[in-house]
Amino acid sequence: MTETETGDSRSNEFRLATGALSGLRRDLFHDAFAYRPLPPMRTDGRVSRQLPRQIRQFVRWAPHALILGPALIMFTVGLSNRDLRELLPVAPLLLTLVRPVGAWWLALWVTAFVNFFSYTYGPWSPATFFGYLAVMTVTAVRTGPRTAGWMWLVTAGYAMLSEVFLSRGYGSGGATTVPMLFCSALVLLTVSILHVRRRADREVAAQQSATAVERGRRTLLEERTTIARELHDVVAHHMSVVAIQAEAAPYRVENPPPELEQAFVTIRENAVAALTELRRILGVVRADDYEAPDAPQPTLAELDGLLDNVREAGLTVEKTITGAVRELPQGVELSAYRIVQEALSNALRHAPGSTASVEIGYVLGGLGLRIVNTAPSRLVKPSPGAGHGVTGMRERVTMLNGEMTAGPTEDGGYEVAAFIPVAAVKDGDAS
Repeated sequence: MTETETGDSRSNEFRLATGALSGLRRDLFHDAFAYRPLPPMRTDGRVSRQLPRQIRQFVRWAPHALILGPALIMFTVGLSNRDLRELLPVAPLLLTLVRPVGAWWLALWVTAFVNFFSYTYGPWSPATFFGYLAVMTVTAVRTGPRTAGWMWLVTAGYAMLSEVFLSRGYGSGGATTVPMLFCSALVLLTVSILHVRRRADREVAAQQSATAVERGRRTLLEERTTIARELHDVVAHHMSVVAIQAEAAPYRVENPPPELEQAFVTIRENAVAALTELRRILGVVRADDYEAPDAPQPTLAELDGLLDNVREAGLTVEKTITGAVRELPQGVELSAYRIVQEALSNALRHAPGSTASVEIGYVLGGLGLRIVNTAPSRLVKPSPGAGHGVTGMRERVTMLNGEMTAGPTEDGGYEVAAFIPVAAVKDGDAS
């Protein structure tokens, strides 16, 4: 091995040793007696949510009771034995409520103090054994696995030093050293595993939440892209009609003035330019496998055909129309048709065996839609869905400045209600 390799090896070992000492100082010495009160337990868990509200108010203080209970037992036993040394371990256990690491240091000093005056049982008397183990457990729960490891190593070092310097030749140190090291290792290992599992659960929950947000964002973009593709045909049709009518209009007027001819030429040029830009923009959001539909986009006039197909699929559905039926803008007609289609598809997937009703209301200010299905049959298992349906319906309504609500009904069914505003057409505009 060369001198450079030897230096690198030593530097690596030095860095490892420095890192270990830095971790020890950070976990057990830095702000060891910092004020860290034990917070109440959360009551939104799966078990605690099932309890009555009055009981949950007391359950939140369960961690404090688990510390005060053993402390009370130790205090009662110490008073009954009339031994002041058996009361000393109670103080570190109570201190874990506010200063966990400092409480462990105090428990270690209390153990050494009692050990100095009596070595009958080895490094730990029965009272200090129970108290020290309880303090280590609470401190490990309130800190983390690395702190638990450092506490066990310091405990093992204290046990060896105690047997060497404080045994006074009694030879009884191993009577409590081995049980303490074994019990503390078992308890601290269990606590560390619980810590690691809890941390993993939190990370998984955070990842699932981020994934759900990303999935919702992607779903929203997909639905908006689908709506843009469908509305392209509607807008392109109108722009084509404008261009054709502008080109043919001068021939319908005898001896039109040059200004009128130029105006129609400008209208046609602008319509063609707008149609070109529209197609170019749509190409950005169009998927590679997208194919333009052969037939025109559907309207509410074709709703009966949709209902017939749904009935053939097994869903009993009824249609009710209120108000004076009139022709609406094609974008409104298309969106209304798609909303009814998606709501009935959701009923087929998620509520098999149910019945549905479709209500269409032509009012003065717009168009009202209400699609309701009853509770599903318990004999048929619902099919899982991707959760895109409601998002797509809401996007269509929002695009048209409308309002929509969707949610379960009191009888176990589901209701989708939407209102799409439509500007009133004046007589002069209609002509």
